[in-house]
Amino acid sequence: MIPMKTLIIALSTAVGLTVSAQLPEIPVAMKAEIAAGHAAGVVTLVMRDGELAHHAASGFADLERKVPMPRDAVFWIASMTKSVTATTIMTLVDEGKLGLDVPVSKWLPEAGKVKMADGRSPARPITLRALMSHTSGLAFPPRKANDGAHSLQSYVTQLLRAPLEFEPGSDYRYGFGLTVAGRIAEIAAGRPFEELMRERVLDPLGMGDTAFNPPDRLRDRIPFSYKTEEGRLVIAYNPFHTPDARVRRMVEPSGGLFSTAADMATFYQMILDGGLHQGRRILTKAAVAEMTRPHHAGGRTLNYGLGWMCSHPDRVIIKGFSERAFGHGGAYATHGWVDPENGTVSVLMVQNVMVQGSGELRKAFHEKVTGGASRP
Repeated sequence: MIPMKTLIIALSTAVGLTVSAQLPEIPVAMKAEIAAGHAAGVVTLVMRDGELAHHAASGFADLERKVPMPRDAVFWIASMTKSVTATTIMTLVDEGKLGLDVPVSKWLPEAGKVKMADGRSPARPITLRALMSHTSGLAFPPRKANDGAHSLQSYVTQLLRAPLEFEPGSDYRYGFGLTVAGRIAEIAAGRPFEELMRERVLDPLGMGDTAFNPPDRLRDRIPFSYKTEEGRLVIAYNPFHTPDARVRRMVEPSGGLFSTAADMATFYQMILDGGLHQGRRILTKAAVAEMTRPHHAGGRTLNYGLGWMCSHPDRVIIKGFSERAFGHGGAYATHGWVDPENGTVSVLMVQNVMVQGSGELRKAFHEKVTGGASRP
């Protein structure tokens, strides 16, 4: 089998591919969004039925110096990390080393000591499923000056000291459950989470341009982040982009990865293929189904599974995609979406924070991917 990255390079120059009629219009749409000040530069990629249908870079990695955005640019993908983290954890569930519905105090004794705001113990224990579906009751932590300076172990200890916001399993609150789950995974596997993810997911998929702390060979390909200030784009602070490769930030399972469009497309295609990559099983089909189905809490169906945002019949998250589609976005506007109804993988990479019109950029991309219809 040809590696995905090789396939992407080869097919990007090919002709005669069967694609949606509007896919060739994506670069034009992106250039219009860039001209409108909705981004400095973007990378877009679409896979259809396992083949590359579109891969392009538009705009600039450095707007002031007019450095073009390369297709292999390395982006901070923020919460898109959660899906890769969940996949890593599910490989341990497949092996019986972790259980989704077992109290996590089995691995983290401090989790059995958490309290409600009134000082009482919760009626139900926190489980791995609750952590991964954001239904554990964990409070969203306040931002602090020491963010990123902790080890994963000490940060998780801090997260579990705060009172729960609600009874585990009774409600939904997006937060840092995957961070705690990542710590549990490294305890169960006896490996640092960064190594665990690389051994079980990144290396088997050939995702060599994906890392929590990018080495020197990747750093020159990281574009600047941008924000809107007084009506124009200016360089913005990125809390995960350290000034030197020797300065390592805490491994953050909820949002610390840097990656490329090609690497993420490889990952999403494996999920779309039911856990298979080039004939090798990364995780079971049942594990993929469990992650990407909507979960429930408080008597309602959530738009969330285990580390994945999910549509369902009552609420399709992104117009034009089916009710079975799933994926995840990131804080700096990166986005990946998978639609099993038509075998589509779409990836949008950008580094926007507080950019006016950033949502219009994503909307324009998705409209070209879907052809503006509910079903291509």
